[in-house]
Amino acid sequence: MSEAPAPRRRTPAPPREDLLAAAMGMIAERGLEKLTMAALGREVGMSSGHLLYYFRSKDELLLQTLEWSEGRLGAARSRLLAGPGPARERLAAYVDLYVPDGHRDPHWTLWLEVWNRSQNADADARARQSAIEGAWHRDLVALLAEGISRGEFREVDADRFATRTRALLDGFSIHVAIGLRGVSRDQVLAHVGEFIEDGLIA
Repeated sequence: MSEAPAPRRRTPAPPREDLLAAAMGMIAERGLEKLTMAALGREVGMSSGHLLYYFRSKDELLLQTLEWSEGRLGAARSRLLAGPGPARERLAAYVDLYVPDGHRDPHWTLWLEVWNRSQNADADARARQSAIEGAWHRDLVALLAEGISRGEFREVDADRFATRTRALLDGFSIHVAIGLRGVSRDQVLAHVGEFIEDGLIA
């Protein structure tokens, strides 16, 4: 009597964070248009159906990947804002972290796609997107308030100045991310530096 075949071992699914890191890696290496459920499944050794169990839709996959990427940026932002240097230097570091590295920066490519899809997003997705923006805004307001209290910055409305600064950063950053001709990262940093110098430095 022949022996029964050994049962097949199920390959454990990768942790969710590994899936999000793989998705971000695919965006960086191949572009957002190449990120499909099927392609991600091949990358991590899972079926499209299994991925849908985790994420429900591509919109949810993109939003969770953005949240994961923002979590890493948020940790870096917290470290630099908690540093011992002058508020002015930490503000420059905040701006440097905000602006894309260049054309097709993967984080900004993903950010643009998620916000484009948000026109049809549900309330939960919109709230999660707002939380991402709110974290950047609160950190900037706190840094401005600190600089004002130390006498490094002029007495301005920190919330209003942060809103205007981030609007400027967003507009320029989109130009850099999409590769608009004549707008380089260095030029953007110079423009924002002039805005801060004119409006904030005592």
